[in-house]
Amino acid sequence: MMALLQRVSRASVGIAGVPVAAIDAGLLVLLCAERGDSEVQSDKLLAKLLKLRIFCDAAGKMNHNVQDMDGRGDVGGLLIVSQFTLVADVSGGNRPSFTAAAPPAEGRRLYDYFVVQARKMHPVVQTGEFAADMQVSLCNDGPVTIPLRVPPDGLYR
Repeated sequence: MMALLQRVSRASVGIAGVPVAAIDAGLLVLLCAERGDSEVQSDKLLAKLLKLRIFCDAAGKMNHNVQDMDGRGDVGGLLIVSQFTLVADVSGGNRPSFTAAAPPAEGRRLYDYFVVQARKMHPVVQTGEFAADMQVSLCNDGPVTIPLRVPPDGLYR
């Protein structure tokens, strides 16, 4: 399972020009389930991103996670957006291949599972719509952009 995390001061997603979700400061999580993924990879990825210390303390050091992002107990939002293009393979030419992505039904199942688990563990969770043509707007804070990947064997790389 793979995610691209962006620390944001705000982010939103719309479909056909209609806003469907938005957060203030927090993390935009672009999420892709890969072939062979299961709930194990989903749980490990979620645990890692919730504890990742990429929010600044009073001294400007990245010492806080999204759950205590400014050290005063404020909680940042999560905006979770499905994005199968994260696993694009362009080694064979100029047209990307997405065969590493989980098949659509499995991808949807794991995306939904990830969102349900995120809502159990974090109070502010918004989402895009799986497989929709979405427009994502964000103000990347820092900028801080971090790729996270949990492969089928469950070991971080």
